[in-house]
Amino acid sequence: MELPENLNVANYFLYDRLSEGRGDRTALIVDCAGDCAGDGTARRFTYADMAARADRFARVFVELGIEPEQRVLIAARDGEDFVAAFFGALKIGAAVVMVNPDVSQREASYFCRYTRAKVVVACPEAATRFAGVDDAPLLRRVIAVGDTSEVAPDDGRLCRYADLAPEDVEAAGGQVEAFSTHKDDPAIWLFSGGTTGEPKAVVQTHGSFVNTTVLYGQNVLGMTDGDVTLSVPKLYFGYATGSNLLFPMSVGATSILFPERVTAERLFELIDRHRPTVLINVPTMVGKMLASDNAHDADLSSLRVATSAGEALPEALFRRFKDTWGVELLDGLGTAEMWHVFISNRPGDVRPGTLGKAVPGFDVRVCNDDGIPVADGETGWLWVRGKSRALGYFQQHDKSCHAFRGDWYISGDMVRRDAEGVFTYCGRGDDMLKVGGKWLAPKEVEGCLVRHPAVEECAVVGVTDAAGLVKPYAFVRSPEPVDSLGETLKTWVRDQLEPYKAPRVVVFLDQFPRTHLGKIDRGALRKDAAALGGSQ
Repeated sequence: MELPENLNVANYFLYDRLSEGRGDRTALIVDCAGDCAGDGTARRFTYADMAARADRFARVFVELGIEPEQRVLIAARDGEDFVAAFFGALKIGAAVVMVNPDVSQREASYFCRYTRAKVVVACPEAATRFAGVDDAPLLRRVIAVGDTSEVAPDDGRLCRYADLAPEDVEAAGGQVEAFSTHKDDPAIWLFSGGTTGEPKAVVQTHGSFVNTTVLYGQNVLGMTDGDVTLSVPKLYFGYATGSNLLFPMSVGATSILFPERVTAERLFELIDRHRPTVLINVPTMVGKMLASDNAHDADLSSLRVATSAGEALPEALFRRFKDTWGVELLDGLGTAEMWHVFISNRPGDVRPGTLGKAVPGFDVRVCNDDGIPVADGETGWLWVRGKSRALGYFQQHDKSCHAFRGDWYISGDMVRRDAEGVFTYCGRGDDMLKVGGKWLAPKEVEGCLVRHPAVEECAVVGVTDAAGLVKPYAFVRSPEPVDSLGETLKTWVRDQLEPYKAPRVVVFLDQFPRTHLGKIDRGALRKDAAALGGSQ
């Protein structure tokens, strides 16, 4: 698709709805557990409401001296303040940086130094941490949003949004004019989901967000103004930024937001209460929903489509989800570097256990180490090109040169494509294991393990033994006693796959280590496996 040269995503996703006459449509439903309106319903905000709120944030940012391309960091809970700050910053041409509001003090310091953000908008607990950073000389203000009743403003950085924001935009001098950004200007910094080292920022453009919204959100998911979306991942995760904010807002639909961490029971409650038509999900929560005591009482009949991304969806989970609720899960693959999903199954056309086909508008290839396409059925590196390609990694020139080659982005994922153009995910290149001279895809073993009724969640990594040979180790979370379960699971895999793919060691965990994006931290597991390797 052709994009206009001058393009500001705040206009495209929010303010254009007003010029279309949709200002009175509901943009957001914000459902806070135990904090709903007196009539028993959650708070609702129209597109006109959100435009006014975004303008108030834009006015605050301008008065604080924020200029185009400077960074505004958002570490807020999902809700109207997150969305208003997001669009207010984008409207004035600033670049938005989104991070997990549950940052530690060390992480707050890192993000401030790395992004050089001049303003942070954060929930009270995160605001306190950011205000305590002592090695970020460019940081001017930390603005606390949400319930700030216990926030004590200081004479330095920390302040409450309510003390800064004008009650009425017109009284404060009128709306802030949208900056005339170019389609290739930086819009949002997204942190890639790597499991080793500090997170690196992918600098994405205004054009990328519009391109994928049309190609995937509208053309594949079929978003219309009658949709109501609900997401398990939070807005700071690019998968949710698109599916539960930008995609619905591009067509005048409604997004359901809630600030707290989700549980299966809370998800069932929200679905029952607000009857969403689109559910944005991840495999871990799919498993938790199916394991819930309330699973068979849950009514998901309002859903016309449900998606899964972030991690590969095991075929067993797909089938159990569909058998339980009659809803297909559309597994897909996307990256921060290409902003969002570019391979996906389609509504009514799902191949369980696969990623589906390339989203029209993206060119996806499977290549060998030399960048030469391999034959159908062979495993290789995923190469993709399209108009959602990022500018690069901030302060990571070498990594940018390796990952971005001309029009192409090389993802580091290994996939396989069949003669019909359907892709199957094999794993990250650095996760693939060479066992006994043969390639082993951890995802294949994980898919086998999760089919066992005693396995709720699992991950397989490789460890090099004393002889220099790589062996697969399985980490498993199970509600059942584990006395003899390890040997049972080894036999289970051996009986269903080739014997060399069976884990040599099974380690049971109460909880998995997670990355800043909530994914299983395979780097941490590899360290644990290596430590165990010496004792096996």
